[in-house]
Amino acid sequence: MDIRLATRGSELAVRQAGTVKDRLSNRRRSVELVEVETKGDQIQDELLHRLGKTGAFVRALDEQVLAGELDAAVHSMKDMPTEFPENLVVGAVLERGPAGDVLVTPDGSSFEELPAGATIGTGSLRRTAQLNAQRDDVNVEPIRGNVDTRIEKLLAPSLQREHERRVEKVENGELGQGAVDEWFEGLSPIEQRALERDVDTEYDALVMAEAGLERSGLLHHVPFERFDPETFVPAAGQGAIAVTAPDGEMAELLTDIDHPRTRVETTVERTILAELNGGCIAPIGVYAVVRGQYVHTVVRVLSVDGTESIQTSRDIPIATHGRGAVRLAEELIDRGADELVETARENHE
Repeated sequence: MDIRLATRGSELAVRQAGTVKDRLSNRRRSVELVEVETKGDQIQDELLHRLGKTGAFVRALDEQVLAGELDAAVHSMKDMPTEFPENLVVGAVLERGPAGDVLVTPDGSSFEELPAGATIGTGSLRRTAQLNAQRDDVNVEPIRGNVDTRIEKLLAPSLQREHERRVEKVENGELGQGAVDEWFEGLSPIEQRALERDVDTEYDALVMAEAGLERSGLLHHVPFERFDPETFVPAAGQGAIAVTAPDGEMAELLTDIDHPRTRVETTVERTILAELNGGCIAPIGVYAVVRGQYVHTVVRVLSVDGTESIQTSRDIPIATHGRGAVRLAEELIDRGADELVETARENHE
């Protein structure tokens, strides 16, 4: 059976779809990747939470699958809405990569070492709220673009200043031109591209998903600090790759590449997110990890500005992880989480 897989056209998306292709090809399936442009790709100057709760990077792919034009679609699970079209299912969830967030800086500074007034880039409401909750003396500014584009924007100013310093030394006779060329050739490819980039905002740091950096091949090319997912709580499904398909033969075929532990973890996370009715319009972090016979789960719901926060953790029995996730969400609602979500929705509208 030949399989046509829908994917976004970004480098990261194609790499993730390539992973799915490899898993299916190993099971003697013929797989073709088909790139589909999405609303999130078309509107580059909007933050994700302003693009609607139906999944700025998801709907266009799933529509082609439901129309029968393509067989299945590959998504970053954290981008997927919790509300699903009829007859569409998550046929497979691949083994999860790193679930947490990282702070990326040009010089290796930690979050605590950043000076007061430092500018941190992120396009995420959840990350913005948690950054503000931990430090009210930093400026969090929006940033969009593919992973490599954002890294280039971060690195560009310091590299350009260093280049200007070396050129000035050449002009003053302190260095030969060959020294500048040698310095440039010693830069990594992403640093060389950054040197040519124009930037409007100078960032001191970025907060990004570790999995995205890793899958883009950039994790070991930039200095980074991992945030503890127990306190800086990731998005539901972060680090997981999901494959959607019509309920039926294709979904059954995809079970061959499903990873049961990751399926349990992400089911808990997405169930809680759905019960809280937050989608991408409220700052909600949900992190679940299987430990023995339990799913250790941390949830953090914040106000948009990070000044209010409701957080809890729970070890949910694997045998009843679905019901346990619902009960945990209900407890958070009883503590006022729904009020924070509703306020965020009003601000969004």
